[in-house]
Amino acid sequence: MDTKTRIIEIATKLFQQKGYIGVGLSEILKACNISKGSLYHHFPNGKEELLIACLESLNDVITQDIENIFNQYPTTKEAINAMIDQLIVHFETEGTIAGYTFSSIVSEMASLSEPVRHACSLLYAKMQSIYTNKLVEDGFSTEAAESLALTMVATVEGGMMLCLTQKSSFPLKTISLVVPNLLQEFQN
Repeated sequence: MDTKTRIIEIATKLFQQKGYIGVGLSEILKACNISKGSLYHHFPNGKEELLIACLESLNDVITQDIENIFNQYPTTKEAINAMIDQLIVHFETEGTIAGYTFSSIVSEMASLSEPVRHACSLLYAKMQSIYTNKLVEDGFSTEAAESLALTMVATVEGGMMLCLTQKSSFPLKTISLVVPNLLQEFQN
């Protein structure tokens, strides 16, 4: 793995665990075992540029996972349940789902930095697009699919944050029971 990729990987974990403000540059340098010059060589604009690279990396990983799951199942109901089940298993075995959510970074930085807000917005838009496309395949109108997709993104993201704060998978388990009913209601 090259140095830049390693920096992004390590910094992503640190940002997810401690937030942008909670992670100092010296902590990133120490965890990556690099000099300040090496960091600025790869990220000339510093910590914020590194955060954006981390968000872009998360975008790739998270959306690829979602697309893989959604491509395996014939309906949105089956796909969303499989995705939520995967999140639950990850939470119950690892004790966290930090690798799948970046909400803490959004709440901390999106109002302070337009480039960070934009990077976060792109990830949410990509997630919503995956859900919308699957819902349209299921026969929902584009308008209904877009509304449902927005609701699904907000619900799953909120469920992950509740799992982390409650130290319980109960919120996602509840969501996995409710979302299919929501889909059914929209189809009627």
